[in-house]
Amino acid sequence: MARKSGQALLRQAKKSKSDEFYTQLCDIERELRHYAGCFSNKVVYCNCDDPRLSNFYRYFVDNFHNLGLKKLIASCYSGQPVDLFNKGSARGCFCEYTGSGDSTQTKPLDENGDFRSAECTELLQQADIVVTNPPFSLFREFVSHLVRHKKQFLIIGNVNAITYKEIFDLIQTDRAWLGVNMGRGISGFIVPDDYQTYGTEAGIDDKGQRIVATNGCLWLTNLELQQRHHFLELTQIYAGHEERYPKYDNCDGINVDRTRDIPKDYAGLMGVPITFLHKYNPEQFEIVRFRKGDDGKDLRINGKYTYFRILIRHRQLKPSTSRAQ
Repeated sequence: MARKSGQALLRQAKKSKSDEFYTQLCDIERELRHYAGCFSNKVVYCNCDDPRLSNFYRYFVDNFHNLGLKKLIASCYSGQPVDLFNKGSARGCFCEYTGSGDSTQTKPLDENGDFRSAECTELLQQADIVVTNPPFSLFREFVSHLVRHKKQFLIIGNVNAITYKEIFDLIQTDRAWLGVNMGRGISGFIVPDDYQTYGTEAGIDDKGQRIVATNGCLWLTNLELQQRHHFLELTQIYAGHEERYPKYDNCDGINVDRTRDIPKDYAGLMGVPITFLHKYNPEQFEIVRFRKGDDGKDLRINGKYTYFRILIRHRQLKPSTSRAQ
C-alpha cells in the first residue's frame, strides 16, 4: 500500500468532502496569543465546533475572563461520526457561554448545524469574531459567508487557499492577511481512528489520538496583527546580478524563486512564490496580480510556465532604478 503524506491526506479529504480534521490545543494557543487585545468585550463564535470536544471552544472557555470576552457561542454539524455527536440525530447542536455556569450544556438546533443554515447564520449575526477550523472542501464558501456578513475571523485553511480568486482578492485589497503560524508552525491535526496514519507525517500522541502533520496549512485572518507591519529585511541586489533573475516572456518583470532573494534595488515587477504572503507588509510592497502575464496567460520563462507566482513591486523605489542599463 502506498504511503500518503499529510498533504496528500488533505487533498484526499477535499476531494471526498471528508473534513474531519480537528485542531490541536497547542496550535490554537500558539496562534491566539498574538491577538489577545482583539477579544475584549467581543462575542466569539466557533461555528464548526462541537462544544463538548472542540479545542477552540475549550480555549475560549479557559481564557474567557483573561480575554475579556462578552459571550462565546459554538455550534456543530450533525453529520459528524456517532462518537462525536448524538447517534441517529439529524439535528445539530449549539452552546452559549457567558463566563459562568456549565460551559458544556448543549441545546439542539432545529436544523443540521451547517454554518450556512438560517439558524447558524442567525447565531453568526450575534457574533463579532469567528474562530474555527472550517471544512477545507467548503473554505471559499465559508470565507465568502463571513465576508458577506462583515465578520472578523481567524481560521485555518490549506495553503493553496491563497490561490483561490476570492481569497487572493481579499489579500490584495488588504481585507485579509496571513496569521503568524504557517506550514511547520502548525504541528498537526487530530483525525478519526479510520484515517491511515503511517509515514513520517503521521503518528499517535500520548492520549492515543491520531495526528496528521500536513506542513501545508495556514491561518487566515482580518484581525489586526502587528507582524504584518514588519518590514522584510532585504540583502540581495539586482544590479550586477541580473543572471540570477530571469525575465518573463510575457511580462516586463523578473522571476524571484525565494522570498529572501527579493532584490532591494529593483523597482519593476517581481514574481515571487505564494509563500511570500507570510512576510507581506502592505506598506513595503504592492501586490499587482496573481500568476498572469501581460497577455492574460500564465507567466512563462523561455517558453516554459513557472510555478504559481505573485507579481509585486516595491512601494518606495522609483521605476528609473528598476534595472541596470
